[in-house]
Amino acid sequence: MRTVTYGGAVSLDGYLARADHAVDWLMWCDEAAAVTTGYWTTVDTVLMGRKTYEAAVRNGMGGSSPGMAGYVFSRTLAEDPAAGVTVVREDAAEYVRGLKEQDGKGICLMGGGELAGVLFAAGLIDEVGLNVHPVLLGSGVPAFPPSFRQTDLELKECRPFRNGCVYVIYRVRR
Repeated sequence: MRTVTYGGAVSLDGYLARADHAVDWLMWCDEAAAVTTGYWTTVDTVLMGRKTYEAAVRNGMGGSSPGMAGYVFSRTLAEDPAAGVTVVREDAAEYVRGLKEQDGKGICLMGGGELAGVLFAAGLIDEVGLNVHPVLLGSGVPAFPPSFRQTDLELKECRPFRNGCVYVIYRVRR
């Protein structure tokens, strides 16, 4: 069965972006680039909620890469998706359950705390990977929605970067 990993860059207080979806606070570095490059070789599917997808399109990253399947979960997306992206309007948990059972590499759930909440509740997320940035935003787009239920995790890897960020990956304990 394929592995679903949720995560991305977050502020120390747990936000993926500012309220306006700006990510001007991100501290990119060679170490983060190396982790990201290595990670992308392990996945062939990307999942996003509508808000994450729309933010990606605004930042010029809306399409799917060659060899990578992209899915946007939305019942309200009005526009046609970028090339290589499929809009899924049905139940997200059931759809992802089906994707996990297919042959392939890992599945990446990008951003989207709301979609993550649905998939966590259904027991479909296997790992959480975060690049924690040393900044407190105070508000913004939460990585985990307020209605989120407790999920126990087991540390798989922890790596500090020279710029003060910390990369962590946890396995979801069942």
